[in-house]
Amino acid sequence: MAVLGVASITPAFPKIEKVLNISEQQVGLLITVFTLPGVILTPILGVLADRFGRKQILIPSLLLFGIAGTACFFTRHFDMLLVFRLFQGIGAASLGSLNVTLIGDFFEGRERAAAMGYNASVLSIGTASYPAIGGALATIGWYFPFLLPALSVPIALIALFSLKSSKPVNNQSLKEYLIKAWDSIKDKRVIGIFIASIFTFIILYGSYLTFLPFLLDSDFSASPLIIGLLMSVMSLTTAITSSQLGRLSGKYSHRILLKVAFITYALALIIIPLTPQLWLMIIPLIFFGIGHGLNIPSLQTMLTNLAPVENRAAFMSLNGMVLRLGQTIGPLIMGLVFGFSGIVGVFYAGAAFALLMFVLILIMIR
Repeated sequence: MAVLGVASITPAFPKIEKVLNISEQQVGLLITVFTLPGVILTPILGVLADRFGRKQILIPSLLLFGIAGTACFFTRHFDMLLVFRLFQGIGAASLGSLNVTLIGDFFEGRERAAAMGYNASVLSIGTASYPAIGGALATIGWYFPFLLPALSVPIALIALFSLKSSKPVNNQSLKEYLIKAWDSIKDKRVIGIFIASIFTFIILYGSYLTFLPFLLDSDFSASPLIIGLLMSVMSLTTAITSSQLGRLSGKYSHRILLKVAFITYALALIIIPLTPQLWLMIIPLIFFGIGHGLNIPSLQTMLTNLAPVENRAAFMSLNGMVLRLGQTIGPLIMGLVFGFSGIVGVFYAGAAFALLMFVLILIMIR
């Protein structure tokens, strides 16, 4: 569910643009208003999860995500669609951080790195399948992909009765809790990881998810289904790569894996606008998937290792906040780039962000 909110609807963007008579930049608002609540609410929900328990936050979040997301199916007005997406984003705010928080609670050491890799694989399988499913549904009507969030309601019930999660032991006062959390967060490595998360999701949500569908539509007249299938290539590659993180982390440091990831991002983003035929687009998308499969679980494992258990949800939620910040500003930044230099400039700007992050890894993440 954590990746459903965006991955399932992006193949429908060109159709939404035409049917609702809006611009490419306006379509990007469907991502922005969805991710914006997470910028504000994710750290607050993390503190609450540390104080009162993981399930007490997880279950209501899943229910709101499902109800508000499904409401998008029933509207035919862009303004109301944005309102429902905002409420769906409130429900989604905690999902991407609570899953890795729970993995940090349940596993340690090499097992934790392997579990983070498997978690990233599951997310990537979702990211791979949702564009194809959403693209197929969008061929029926642009609003049909918005039926998919209804799946989170039964999942919330399963989590309610089946997920074994104990309340964290936390006898600190709120003031002591916040002071200790802040002292841990000031670590230069933690700040470096947060910056890496922002840059990652500026690239992913700005260059890739928002503008790749428009490139495929304008240059190759690809249908929503074909767009979804091509985007699934990247996600399947990410799933395969992430599943090997436990093995790779035994041979290479997470810092090395991060450096390789951002170089691979840059290479993919440079190649995408130069690709002359539709089927050849598979090559840069595989490169992008390899980079993403190395990047996300490595960042999550490094951050979890640095987080004290009594502050773990706050740590992961702060990372979720900066992640949401990247998701929110990514389409806006790349929308501005698109206005100045066209769609090719969007991908070159993403490559520049990736190379800048490579340099920052050398400086900040040891």
